[in-house]
Amino acid sequence: MIVKKKHTLLLLTAAFFCSILNTNAYAFEDEDARRAILDLRAQLRQSAQARLELSNKIQNLQTQITQLRGEVERLSSADTLSRQSARAEAGYDPTPQVGDPNEQRAYDEALDLFRQGNYAQSSVALGNFAASYPNSPLTPSARFYEGSSLYASKDFRGAIQRLQSMVAAYPSDPKAGDALLVIAGSQVELNNIAGAKATLQSIINQYPDTPSADTAKQRLELFR
Repeated sequence: MIVKKKHTLLLLTAAFFCSILNTNAYAFEDEDARRAILDLRAQLRQSAQARLELSNKIQNLQTQITQLRGEVERLSSADTLSRQSARAEAGYDPTPQVGDPNEQRAYDEALDLFRQGNYAQSSVALGNFAASYPNSPLTPSARFYEGSSLYASKDFRGAIQRLQSMVAAYPSDPKAGDALLVIAGSQVELNNIAGAKATLQSIINQYPDTPSADTAKQRLELFR
């Protein structure tokens, strides 16, 4: 009887230790699996972060390229405006003279404001002149310098509107090509690159063999 109890006790003890060993084995296996999952999650997070950083770098590079192109175009448009101002300052303006001294004086005074760089005032004065003398041979020029004044004042939408109206009303005017150049510059300022390219191409198509067309070709190269 005593031997039987000892045998039973030994069996129970062995079973207990086996249970402990098995439990520890499972614990070790669970710990290894948990660590593997955590390592995998960490790798996935690192990979996702690396892709995000690469995507941000690419986006930043594209933004810098667009800004650079815009800056070059803005400088080119500003150069067009400067050339127009210099031509006006030097008196090289193909605008005809008129016999009415009041009409001529009103135009000259408005243009003087543009020459002096008072663009906010010149845009108003030139617009008033065009409204007062809609049939004047000076009106196409007044509309051109009005739109250019708006561009210089950073009213790019206003510049586009005024200059598009000017080109539509006076497509054969000597300043029509330059008006389209300023429109293209305004479109770039508004981040309408496709519109600017289309405007530059229209200059080449509508006013070939002109200085405006040559300038348009050069600016189109900036977008290639």
